[in-house]
Amino acid sequence: MARITLETPLSTFPAFKKSVLTRLEKRGLSTVGDLLRHLPRTYEDYSVIRPIGGLTVGEPATVEGRVKRLSAGRTYRKHVFLTEAVIEDDTGQVRAIWFGNRFIAQTLTEGARVRLSGTVAEDGKGFLFQTPDYERASRSATHTARLIPVYPEAGGVSTRFFRWQIAEIMKRVSDIPDPVPEEILSRLHLPSLRAALRYAHLPKNDTEWQLARKRFAFDEMFLFQLKALQAKALYDTSKAVPIRDDADTPTESFLASLPFEPTDAQHRAISEILRDLEGPRPMNRLVNGDVSSGKTLVAAAAARTVARAGYQSVILAPTEVLARQHWEGLSRLFADEPFPVALLTREYRFLGTDSASKASIGNAIAAGIPKVIVGTHALLQEGIRFHDLALVVVDEQHRFGVEQRAALQSQASGLEDGEPDRIPHFLTMTATPIPRTLALAFFGDLALSVLDEMPKGRRPIETRIAKNGADREIVYDFVRKEAAKGHRTFVILPLVEESEALEDVKSATAEAERLRTDVFPDLRVGLVHGKLKAKEKEEAMRTFKEGGTDVLVATAVVEVGVDVPEATVMIIENADRFGLAQLHQFRGRIGRSDRKSHCFLFPSDGAVENARLETLEKSSSGFEVAEADLALRGPGAFFGTRQSGLPDIAMENLMNLRLVEIARSEAGDLLAADPSLDVHPLLQAELRRFEEGVHME
Repeated sequence: MARITLETPLSTFPAFKKSVLTRLEKRGLSTVGDLLRHLPRTYEDYSVIRPIGGLTVGEPATVEGRVKRLSAGRTYRKHVFLTEAVIEDDTGQVRAIWFGNRFIAQTLTEGARVRLSGTVAEDGKGFLFQTPDYERASRSATHTARLIPVYPEAGGVSTRFFRWQIAEIMKRVSDIPDPVPEEILSRLHLPSLRAALRYAHLPKNDTEWQLARKRFAFDEMFLFQLKALQAKALYDTSKAVPIRDDADTPTESFLASLPFEPTDAQHRAISEILRDLEGPRPMNRLVNGDVSSGKTLVAAAAARTVARAGYQSVILAPTEVLARQHWEGLSRLFADEPFPVALLTREYRFLGTDSASKASIGNAIAAGIPKVIVGTHALLQEGIRFHDLALVVVDEQHRFGVEQRAALQSQASGLEDGEPDRIPHFLTMTATPIPRTLALAFFGDLALSVLDEMPKGRRPIETRIAKNGADREIVYDFVRKEAAKGHRTFVILPLVEESEALEDVKSATAEAERLRTDVFPDLRVGLVHGKLKAKEKEEAMRTFKEGGTDVLVATAVVEVGVDVPEATVMIIENADRFGLAQLHQFRGRIGRSDRKSHCFLFPSDGAVENARLETLEKSSSGFEVAEADLALRGPGAFFGTRQSGLPDIAMENLMNLRLVEIARSEAGDLLAADPSLDVHPLLQAELRRFEEGVHME
């Protein structure tokens, strides 16, 4: 056969039939390199061969012996195809059974010597292995008698198939060039790529596979940081409009005129932003704030400064409901300013306080009349022409990675904004407190401002884990008493409609009807969920906010942004189904005034996760809650793996701050010497492959 390299198509191997190739290609596996990068998700230790007479029930074990007896056929009652073999050695015999696998009956023969690996079980006839891995004893150990790799499922292709084919290809592949410079590997005591692949797929001991995962974790984080730092370098070499604070009506006088006193953290963040805006390079900053920490005021101060300098700002929100809320809040804050605030979404169109057509608002924006424009992310894709856009603010971008932020920046840079040689300043905001490791990994290309204080006058939310039965009646009675004071209650559920897959999880629609009919017939119960149209959601929230409903049943649609100062009670059903960070987000929808507020967590029936939920009882700090969530569930659950954009091994290692810092330091040093990676073509090609395969979203 021709020379095998990482670029060799799998289609050149006879073992890869067309049906298998189709399934693998759907998972992005089409070359030898792709296959070798399909790393095991775990390992089973069957390295010790035990005598059959010394087996113990429940232990993983490998035995080697002769097939004494073999039978195959359908069972009498259920008509399931069953293969049964009796294996013996000098110390005894043991049964092995396989269900539904005709191939085994065709490959095993009586008298053949075989190895079996599996967990020892017992029935009325004695010890047995149920569906063990097996192979002839004359073969080198692939499926038995070693550390057995278990591969992620890929379209029905078995882990046994991966094991066999990867072991064969590893013996034959001739060229495995290493994209990571040798001096970096030497400095960090990491194995070469060839060695790491062998350690991962054919480990001799725990040390080898752990060393392999260390190497691949570094690789993925290193590539991610290269991409992030390249994006930062590109932004750092761009030009922006220098914006200076208005000498006649400076930001500090604007803040002093507010009916409330901003926190020290808000003052600090605003000062950092104003300092960035003054420079000739575009600002690229993240405001990382706790729930209710006042990030909207920070954005407003930035937008006002830009407007006072004669330029435009656009503020982008993730939903139309939140966009409208931002517009309403900014309209109040800027009521005495000499410029109108425009709102332009698919559902809502306002110029100042007047409803207007999309065309007329578009013309006004192009003429430079509104200095602050609010919309959703789609605003950048709708062909809007700006007059002199100098600032883009993106709200709730914690779910998006380097690539998507770069795309937003690119869209903003390509707009008709009256500043063809310059790009806008860029401000990202999130109300999800992000632990240090995640902030460094995901947002390392951004300058960071942290809002870690609550506005003065806000009282901590009392949070309690409740139980069904007497607790529920006490909570419902408390809701009635709060309603009598004019206060309101959120009831949060994880699903919109009943699900057979999660029968114990209440649906929002069913729960709203139950509360309306059986529990609170004297109160007004509303309903809002993600399947409603934007106007229907906005109407439900507006009615609740204005006191038209006392209790609002909702799904996660209320997680971010909704501001109802009169809401003082939150009930979260099936609370164990949510992450701590998400529960903290929910909890932040109440306690937005000086009224005492209460959050009641009802775990699912039988839930044993109260220890996890106790974090919320003990702490009101979103940063503490986020750290606990990260430690308990891992970064994949914290961000949602799909949105995170990092491969599995990197996600698993994100809590390793030292790894993130080392990868970032090595990436920075390399780019300082070779910004375009022209001196490192293998690494340049690997970075392109990484971007294409991961998308960094």
